[in-house]
Amino acid sequence: MLSRLSDRLAKGEEITAAVLAAAVTLLILINVAFRAAGNPIYWISELAIYAMIWMTLLISSAVFKRRQGIAVTLFTDLLPTSCQRLVGLFVDLMVALFALILLWLCWRWYQPLLLWQTGFDIQAFQGETFNFIYAENTSTLGIKKFWVWLILPWFAASLLFHSLINLCQSLCNLGRPASHITQEEVAR
Repeated sequence: MLSRLSDRLAKGEEITAAVLAAAVTLLILINVAFRAAGNPIYWISELAIYAMIWMTLLISSAVFKRRQGIAVTLFTDLLPTSCQRLVGLFVDLMVALFALILLWLCWRWYQPLLLWQTGFDIQAFQGETFNFIYAENTSTLGIKKFWVWLILPWFAASLLFHSLINLCQSLCNLGRPASHITQEEVAR
């Protein structure tokens, strides 16, 4: 059930990333046209940058879910199947550890409990923490930057979820003979 949920989440991230890729292309084309006409719209560049960041992090999570990240397999291809599985397990473990650390850093950066304890009073929060994350605006869009940066905790949580599913699958496949593992499971 959790594996299917992870697959659906990855599919949703891929679709959202594709929409954002189209939006980036459209925004850049609009910006080029308006600049050529002598009327640049400055906020379009900033929006395109943020859309590209969101697109990159969303698709990265889905790529890690499918274990399709760029890798140099020259060494691991020479190993026996059991050692390849151990290397895969180690990679899954390192991705999960990275995601967990990133999620912890996002928690420390956003400090949602302290914000809640201050009654969502941004001034009190800033005075207590010297953290201005909730007060800083984007350069041209004029929205609070923390809304844009919410992609980081999403990425960390999504990557952690996908990597834990992958880790469980690797652990399950560790004890199975190679002849019992289907091609689909190898691809995962």
